[in-house]
Amino acid sequence: MSFLDNLIPAKLQPIWKHPAGPKTIFFWAPVFKWGLVVAGISDLQRPVETLSIPQTCSLAATGLIWSRYSLVIIPKNYSLFSVNIFIAVSQCCQLIRALRYHSSQKLEAKKEL
Repeated sequence: MSFLDNLIPAKLQPIWKHPAGPKTIFFWAPVFKWGLVVAGISDLQRPVETLSIPQTCSLAATGLIWSRYSLVIIPKNYSLFSVNIFIAVSQCCQLIRALRYHSSQKLEAKKEL
C-alpha cells in the first residue's frame, strides 16, 4: 500500500497515515463488520419463532466485549466501538423479541392445560 502514499492528497495524508487509518486492520475490520449490523437490522423483520436465543446472546455478548476492547487498545478505535455497540443493541432487541415470544408460548400452553 506504500505505492499509494504519493497519490493521496496532502490534506488527507494525516488520515492516511493515522495508526487506525485505511492502511491498517483497525480501519478495515469495522468497515466489514458493519455487514453484521445490516444483517441484524434486517433480521428484525424475521419471524420471531425462527430466532435462536443462544446465537443472539453470543452476538450481543461479543458486541459488548469488543466495544470495551476497542476503547482499551492503543490507538483507541471509535469506529470499532460504534459498530460493536450497534451489534450489541440490535441483538439485544432480537433477544427481547425472542424472550417475549417464548414466554407468551409458555403462558398459552399453561392456559390450554
